[in-house]
Amino acid sequence: MRVSGRCGLGLSILLWSASALAQQAATQQPAAPVQAAGAETGVVLDVVVSPKNGGAPVAGLTQQDFTVTDNKDPQKITSFRAMGGSSAPVAVVLVIDDVNTNYTTIGYARQEIDKFFKANDGKLPFLTQVAIVTDTGTQIQNGFTKDGNQLAGLLDTYVVGLRAINRSAGFYGATDRLDKSLDALHQLTSYLGRLPGRKLLLWVSPGWPILTGPNVQLSLKQQQNIFDSVVQTSTFLREARVTVYSIDPLGTADAATFHNFYYESFLKGLRKPSQANLGNLALQVIATQSGGRVLNTSNDMAGLLKQAVDDGDAYYELSFDPVKGEPNEYHQIEVTVAKPGLVARTRTGYYSGN
Repeated sequence: MRVSGRCGLGLSILLWSASALAQQAATQQPAAPVQAAGAETGVVLDVVVSPKNGGAPVAGLTQQDFTVTDNKDPQKITSFRAMGGSSAPVAVVLVIDDVNTNYTTIGYARQEIDKFFKANDGKLPFLTQVAIVTDTGTQIQNGFTKDGNQLAGLLDTYVVGLRAINRSAGFYGATDRLDKSLDALHQLTSYLGRLPGRKLLLWVSPGWPILTGPNVQLSLKQQQNIFDSVVQTSTFLREARVTVYSIDPLGTADAATFHNFYYESFLKGLRKPSQANLGNLALQVIATQSGGRVLNTSNDMAGLLKQAVDDGDAYYELSFDPVKGEPNEYHQIEVTVAKPGLVARTRTGYYSGN
């Protein structure tokens, strides 16, 4: 099937602009401010260090332990702070994706989210808010809070409506779901960009339609639109200091499916429009490139949510001056730690001139 017309990426959601986001953000007022960590310039990175074989984030490192490269060239670290704990400037938004998740799975996810909220007597480590993505738009619930019991009570009042778009709607239904998913991400990024500090966006969803394959052919204009959307999405997430986590509520039900691995084909940074595919806008790709994680193949979804939030327990905020380049030129970022057995995770790149 050739992509054309309706799914030809002349869609407004793939042509969004900074001014449009600013206007959208004006209607979303943060109900509880997050303490600012201080103003930074340049490319700011939130870096989580953990053992190679898995485990909790590692604290106690110094600036001398880190090396940053931009397109493999070492860069001077211009600022450094070790962060973490309940006093860290971290805000969490948990997103329930009703567009890409069926009714039964939403019900199970709500139970697991309820369990996550009520753990530790309902005391959450960071200010947290709930957002719900539906066919009719994104609902951002009023107020940040550390009271998990309050958020659990809020979920009890939420009823999943009958969606107008579903998985049986075919290819064009899938493009509509992708549009609504990206629209929700852009709206939330705009909203969170108004808040200081680091933001963790926990997206509970099996993922968005990837819509890439031998039967999907793109025109040069469509590829350019995808490339522009990737550049803008990457830039706004970086500037808003938003880290995305893709948390799959299907658990082991789709553990061995191709769906769980196909996104890995698109993790490499997109350098030019001719390389662009809709897979470059997959939720799992965006999460990985933002420095977050893809958490799946586990029925303990409450545990997966905790893993994501644990990234705020210990992390390192560092910055470096961006390297000059051509407009929209991709720069690959690598952060390494000079201690054996440890790996660093942060956003994987940025685009110059943005």
